[in-house]
Amino acid sequence: MRVAAVQMWCGPDRQENLDRAGGLVAEAARAGAELVVLPELFAVLGRTRAMRAAAEPLEGPTVAWAREQARVHGLHLVAGSFVERDGEALFNTSCLFDEAGTLVAAYRKVHLFDVEVEGAATRESATFSSGPGPVVAPLGHGPLLGLTVCYDLRFPELYRIEALLGARIVSVPAAFTRATGEAHWELLLRARAVEDQVGVVAGAQWGASPDGIVRHGHALVVDPWGRVLADAGPEDDGLAVADLDDTELEALRDRLPSLANRRPEAYAWPDAIEPSDR
Repeated sequence: MRVAAVQMWCGPDRQENLDRAGGLVAEAARAGAELVVLPELFAVLGRTRAMRAAAEPLEGPTVAWAREQARVHGLHLVAGSFVERDGEALFNTSCLFDEAGTLVAAYRKVHLFDVEVEGAATRESATFSSGPGPVVAPLGHGPLLGLTVCYDLRFPELYRIEALLGARIVSVPAAFTRATGEAHWELLLRARAVEDQVGVVAGAQWGASPDGIVRHGHALVVDPWGRVLADAGPEDDGLAVADLDDTELEALRDRLPSLANRRPEAYAWPDAIEPSDR
């Protein structure tokens, strides 16, 4: 399956972002991509007040736009993520659409970025609520896709569960900071690919965001052996396009059956250990 990870600079103007994203989706389609993954918060990215103001229901303008893009270009589209409003709660939500423009699955980001590191002090939980858990969905008659978002990348449990649910490709729309991205972005993507024997398609934001944080860029495609097949580089809008071969994945799992060799009975947390100590 030919896949494309989209790299964009994104600001607070939804229409401008969608227009530029549309051009990149069209470019990916011309390159033969069957699956396209946009970055995290690709529709609107700004300071907290702007993000709250831009929140929309699941069946809002961003989903309507994504439906049409998938349908017109006849491809599977992961609409990175956007700010979804459900009652009083806001979620960082990623959606998968099929070639007919049908909404196949919606994943609400589970792990919220509450950190202080050089160049970024963020408390995502002040704006967003956590999603309920893993989501895996079919890519038509092809492989199953596991959906994740950005900071989820640091939590291997989520990826392992999605792999055990049948995912053979995982999407990672992200807006990684430069401060953490230079050290960990490629490392973590390759680790998740290797340990779960899945292909990884990671859309990315680049440049200085309106919220004052500099983004890392480097949209990547990684194969199940951990090889970086395509890298969009540190800056500029663009694509990372590569082929993920499901036959090679199956052969790898046969030769090196680490998923089959798991010992689940050895992994249970002792009841006496509190979550904060784990």
